[in-house]
Amino acid sequence: MAFGAFNHHRNPGPMADINVTPMVDVMLVLLVIFILAAPMFTGSVQLELPKAQAPAAPTAPAATVTLSIDGKGKIFWNNDPVEREALASRLIDAARLDPQPELQLRADKDTRYEVVAQVMAAAQSNGLTKLGFVTDGSAPPQENK
Repeated sequence: MAFGAFNHHRNPGPMADINVTPMVDVMLVLLVIFILAAPMFTGSVQLELPKAQAPAAPTAPAATVTLSIDGKGKIFWNNDPVEREALASRLIDAARLDPQPELQLRADKDTRYEVVAQVMAAAQSNGLTKLGFVTDGSAPPQENK
């Protein structure tokens, strides 16, 4: 069948040839993908690793420091009131312990976020890296009005 005929008055009939080029392109791409992926399907190298047992080192549980902040912004170190100036020295002393204690931060729901952020920044700047937030999970969530 000729595509560039000089006779423009003839109505061309429907094209009966199937263009297989796109199908061949897709098949070749799939073939290449399977050829490249086939080595990954064969499995891993079988190794028999040596066995050794070492006595487990007894690990002492890390101490926990509870840092509470009430609704008025007053800070408590393990239920003892502490001034903000003395808080830095206590944080430094806690950061020097081995293993480093976890600082559990308990804040009243009415506490200003600014106070909580200042305590967190003081803990981080004085070397404490383990910080956890304590919440009351037994209370049902309150709806916003």
